[in-house]
Amino acid sequence: MIDRLLGRAELKERIETLEEEKRHLERRAEAEERRRSEAAADRQRAEKRVNHLEDRIEELEDRVERAERDETTVEFRRVTDARDARLDDVLGRLRGVESDDPEGVLTAFIPDGDAVPASVTDWFGDRTRLVRRAAPTVVVADDTGAVSAALSPTIEPEPFDRWADAPRLDPSWFRPTGRFAFAVVRSDTFALGVYEGDERTAFEGFDSDVKEAHSKGGFSQGRFERRREGQIDDHLTKANRELAAVADADDVARVIAVGERSVLGEVRDHADVTDVSDATGKPEAALTDAFRDFWTTRVHAI
Repeated sequence: MIDRLLGRAELKERIETLEEEKRHLERRAEAEERRRSEAAADRQRAEKRVNHLEDRIEELEDRVERAERDETTVEFRRVTDARDARLDDVLGRLRGVESDDPEGVLTAFIPDGDAVPASVTDWFGDRTRLVRRAAPTVVVADDTGAVSAALSPTIEPEPFDRWADAPRLDPSWFRPTGRFAFAVVRSDTFALGVYEGDERTAFEGFDSDVKEAHSKGGFSQGRFERRREGQIDDHLTKANRELAAVADADDVARVIAVGERSVLGEVRDHADVTDVSDATGKPEAALTDAFRDFWTTRVHAI
């Protein structure tokens, strides 16, 4: 009663309100301080991580720089592509390398960079990295260092390495020999030739009506894709029939099929050798281009 008369009750209520506000502000201040502390800790951790990454990047850049310096010190003396008469000339020269020493000439087939035999690494030393880069490759070298080359075989032999008095260079690895079938298979084009060496004695080819890519979306897109896939399946069924017929006839030593990577798997059962080819155009023109490219050898002078 007296407090109300003197106005103290109102002051006390105001004090309580202010104290509650003060406690609220203190809690906010404490929370903000914790956030600042956590933010500072996060910042320190982030800075530490950044410093670590910068050190790691610097280390890797240094390794790359050293590797590039090393790489530039060992390079192929010459890289060329050879086919037809030019390839025959190259192979003839290498076959002419003979040694009085029964172990004077090294020949080896390296299927990939992780399968280099000791005989090759021992001889080539630092230049072995070039052999790895050239793989799959047939390496020829002599013990005088006068001959040192790597040739990419069209038909890969089984891996081997040997020192002998002359190189081992089977013509069938690089040049068309015997009677064989050669085919180009694309999603809309098929061409098949039968060859005696590099002379074609028979030809069969056809195009199929396969729709081009659809630019619209929605249901029509899905329906279009199903129709297109069906057309490709029909085309490959016909191609497989042709390949199976020539393979089953026992009239050829082997069947080689080249073409789009996406469809080669569909005809692999009827081919002894498959390879990717970007030859396009009408069937006969595509076959001619693919045949020439397939029987091209890359020659690395090491």
